[in-house]
Amino acid sequence: MFYSPDIATTSILPEDESQHAIRVLRLVEGDTLDVVDGHGTLYHCHITMAHPKRCAVAIDSTTPLPTHWGHRITVVLAPTKQMERMEWAVEKMVEMGIDRIVPILTEHCERRVLKPERLERIIVAAMKQSLKGVKPTLSPTTTIGDLLNEDIQGERFIAYCDQTLPREQRQLLAKEHIAGSDVTILIGPEGDFSPSEVSLALASGYRPVTLGESRLRTETAAVVSVATIHAVDQHDNNSIEH
Repeated sequence: MFYSPDIATTSILPEDESQHAIRVLRLVEGDTLDVVDGHGTLYHCHITMAHPKRCAVAIDSTTPLPTHWGHRITVVLAPTKQMERMEWAVEKMVEMGIDRIVPILTEHCERRVLKPERLERIIVAAMKQSLKGVKPTLSPTTTIGDLLNEDIQGERFIAYCDQTLPREQRQLLAKEHIAGSDVTILIGPEGDFSPSEVSLALASGYRPVTLGESRLRTETAAVVSVATIHAVDQHDNNSIEH
């Protein structure tokens, strides 16, 4: 699968995709290939000009390829100290299915600078590898204060594990998420959210949740949260079918 957001209007693959098709896979004129635009459409094409920098195609047919979960999933994630852990989390969340990833700066963040270009490449690669038709949005890095001022619809959760913070009010995400509902979940840094950040989120309408009994790394918690949401959705779908 190839990615070209403007394939419907240009019929040209981007340079990196052109190089992969012509120089790596050695495709030639007349060969067929599938191109996704990242907006929910799969294009079945054949090559009309096998140029390694501007591979031209003709569109033979299209197939709708919307998200299979049918609602918006947003993970707000504090960057990890080791960048490769953040990249791993982004890759796995995209493979499972997510709509928006929001890097957030918090009081205990150990990394405050990201390279969005690299994360975008990882998102595209994971989208193609997992045969997704919709490219998730990578939002600009923001602060928790600015995020909480956003008018975010649907379920809103914050996951934390600090022993000094109120814990009895936390519920399992698997029990709190209503299948099919838009959902946003906040995942803190290695040092967790500060008590003031948790209080601010709760005052803004975010509900406190836990992901289980184990203490998870930031990147693991992000992946587990997406997996949990999909598991709840799938269980609900199976219940309806039966």
